Order: sequence, then C-alpha cells, then structure tokens
Amino acid sequence: MSLGMQEIVVLTGIVIKAEPIGEYDRRVVLLTKERGKISAFARGSRKPGSRLMAPTNPFSFGQFRLYAGRSSYSMSEAEISNYFEELRADFAGAYYGMYFLEICDYYTRENNDETGMLKLLYQSLRAVASPGFDNRLVRCVFELKAIMINGEFPQEKARTLGETAAYTVDFIMRTPVEKLFTFELKDEVLQELRRFCGQLCKRLLDKNFKSLEILENME
Repeated sequence: MSLGMQEIVVLTGIVIKAEPIGEYDRRVVLLTKERGKISAFARGSRKPGSRLMAPTNPFSFGQFRLYAGRSSYSMSEAEISNYFEELRADFAGAYYGMYFLEICDYYTRENNDETGMLKLLYQSLRAVASPGFDNRLVRCVFELKAIMINGEFPQEKARTLGETAAYTVDFIMRTPVEKLFTFELKDEVLQELRRFCGQLCKRLLDKNFKSLEILENME
C-alpha cells in the first residue's frame, strides 16, 4: 500500500533502541519479523500525551505501522501486545533485558531474515520477566543460542565441558526457541556453563556492551 511516494508497511517487532532527536522526536531501532533490523523516526513521540510515547520505549513488542520513504521509515501508529512492564520494575531484570537488546543490535541487519533472533529475544525477555527462572541461566541460553543462530558456534569447544554441561549446550543447539526455557541446572554446572559462555563471548563478540559491565557487577 502506498501514499504518494511513501509505502505504508505494518511490521511485527520489538524496539531494541531509542534515542531523542530534537525537542520532541525519537529515533527508534526495531527488530522486525519481516524486514530485519530497521530504524524509524517517531515524530512528536516525546510530547506529553503522544500516542507514540509508550510504544517507542525499548522492550515494546507488537505491530508498528510505518511510512517507508526513500531513505528512512517514519512511525505513524503502534499496537503493542507486550511492554514487558515487569522489567521496568526490576532493576536487575532490566539490565539483563538491555544486554539482550544490545546483542540483537550487534548481530542483526536490515533486510536479513532475523526471525530466529526475534523469537529468541522475545522468549528470553519473557523468561527474565518471570520469577521462576534463574536469570544467570537465561543469559547463558541467550548468548549460546544467539551465537548458534548466527552460525558462529565452534562445536569443538563444547568437547572441553563436563558431561552435563556439554549435554546442556547440545540441548540448546537442537531445541526450538519456544521450548528452550524448560530446565534448571545445579549450581556447579551453571558455573561451568557461565565460564564457557564468558570465554566464547569474549572471543566472538568484538564489542563492549554498556549494560554488561553493570550486569556483571550484580551477578
């Protein structure tokens, strides 16, 4: 559908970054099912009472109606199905969530099929928002699956792990994202998995994540 020179698109996705532009606007980065990672301007979204104020906050998941111009998108409406409000009330949970958003921003690209990363992000945020999960384990699962989805996982490295930790890595590799957060680990196995993930991320993720430093001081 188009309006003049602008195509109207409706995309399903989540806000992974937001920054102020000028006095009243925001630039947001969306991870979408249909078009991968895109940037969009939300004009007037910082004005009191704007219907775009809440939907342009990080973690907002739903459908976004955008005008696609020649070089950028502009957001006109949003129908949010999950704001992940639990994370806004949980200091530690919020930083886990922000770390996941940063990794998604690092890994994803425009016009790529990023369905796997979008599903992983959504399910990981749900797990962090739930009191029934150990956030340290959620972080390990997210890091490993993100690396696997992007085809960078060195399988030979997992052979250095103990039997239970190695089985856990294999389970994460083989299991669909929707069924990942269904297990617990004994503390000694979790510590082994955390060390493994830490080494892997330092080797493969060539970036300093702002939220990670705060997160590691909390763990």
